[in-house]
Amino acid sequence: MASVEEGGRAHAWSRHHADRAPAIVFIGFMGAGKTTAANAARAAGLSVTEADELLEIELGMPIIKFFGRRGEEEFRALEAAEVGKLLEDADGGVVDLGGGAVYSERIRRALERHVVVWLQVSAEEAWRRVQGSERPLAQDRARFEELHAERGPIYAHLADAILPAADEELVKRVLPSLLALGELPHGTRMAWGMSASGEYPAFVGPGLLEADWWPLESRRFGVSDTVVAKLYGDAVQPLAGMVTVDPGERAKTLAEADQAGMTRDDHLVALGGGVVGDLGGFCAATYQRGVEVVQVPTTLVAQVDSAYGGKTGVDLPEAKNYVGVYHLPSAVIADTSTLATLPPEELAAGFAEVVKTALIAGGDLWERVGGLQKLDPENLADVAFDCARTKLEVVAADERDTGRRAVLNLGHTVGHAIEAATGYERYRHGEAIALGLLAALRLSDAGELRDEVAALLTSHGLPTKLDAGVDIDAVIEAVERDKKRTAEGVRFVLLARPGDPRRGQAVNPGALRAAVEELR
Repeated sequence: MASVEEGGRAHAWSRHHADRAPAIVFIGFMGAGKTTAANAARAAGLSVTEADELLEIELGMPIIKFFGRRGEEEFRALEAAEVGKLLEDADGGVVDLGGGAVYSERIRRALERHVVVWLQVSAEEAWRRVQGSERPLAQDRARFEELHAERGPIYAHLADAILPAADEELVKRVLPSLLALGELPHGTRMAWGMSASGEYPAFVGPGLLEADWWPLESRRFGVSDTVVAKLYGDAVQPLAGMVTVDPGERAKTLAEADQAGMTRDDHLVALGGGVVGDLGGFCAATYQRGVEVVQVPTTLVAQVDSAYGGKTGVDLPEAKNYVGVYHLPSAVIADTSTLATLPPEELAAGFAEVVKTALIAGGDLWERVGGLQKLDPENLADVAFDCARTKLEVVAADERDTGRRAVLNLGHTVGHAIEAATGYERYRHGEAIALGLLAALRLSDAGELRDEVAALLTSHGLPTKLDAGVDIDAVIEAVERDKKRTAEGVRFVLLARPGDPRRGQAVNPGALRAAVEELR
């Protein structure tokens, strides 16, 4: 079988250097909804080719019968030849591939100039959909689940866009974003954010702010900080108005909420880092009971975490994000080229959120993050996308933070307390989260992992010790005021090994004090 690296995707670069237009190509496991997606595209007026139907014409019999007579190996060889040529010759339209077609190196190479859309489906849901069918690879559940696990990394590596398992209406709504993706710059990838109150495309990649494209047609207003506005304000024009605030957490207050003459038919562009994203989202959510917002994150912490999921908020003197609402963006445009203008210490601060997300995700993302030698836009683009994708998947299951979404607070309970105890002035957000992660891992009794994370943080210039003079009692008191406390007290997210976060964990007060004091 093919490795993930062989014949990897070239994103959009080769699409813009081909004589023929790229096709939208649906890939995914059995039961993911590829035929449903193809039907939706056909209903929208696009030409559609279903690869398996084409193969059956060529074979002169159903694929199921060919499998039984000639076996999978011969089928894969014929599939590689026929589908490879189909993709090489395709000029626009839509192609629906069989689930195992991605094993072919020729097919993977041919996919490089197309918009490859992975329709995700869990092994359990896929089995529910196909069990009892005549599919030759869906007769044994254990083997079925092995195939699902085997193919997942290949699909992820090839994908330019990732969607939840398709239904026809969803695909109709997503198609405009998929068509736009074919025209966007080299390296652009898209994940579809979807939760209880709405859905939106999240585009991640270099050069997005240079593209002549915007996701909404209504009049735009902007909010940014004074530094980012000078750097990138022109890139989000035309704006009917722009509000700028001073950089930093101290700008994230109710006093700064000003929409400069918007109407309910307009939308807001939140251009900047996490502070601007939170403030802009809060303004959009509350202005005339809600207007649309496009998040344009320009810092690493915002591109991997805060721009997604719809949490908005401003600070009170007592604690961070004490006033806020949930308000999903209409789109996220994360241009990773903007990371090149960040000071090294700001880039490092954002890396703390990358480490947090990788610890939650585990697996390949944790391995890649642990192996990063240098932080720069070129080697962070795919990491940023996978962090965004991880957060979107968590939020999809729990938008309102009543269950699984709490795992995203790993390291944040102590981290936010450190920020509050030091007046939001001594530490950047990511620096405080780096310290909070180490405290959380100590509370998780994960000493070896804590040492590994501390070494990783140190290698990228993040603190692993509190500055002298930080009041430990003030930090503990700030933890006890955490906005997520319940009648039972403050609960923590703990993690003994990457990929296995545990939310809602009670912590002994003595253990908490020891974990914070260790940071000295």
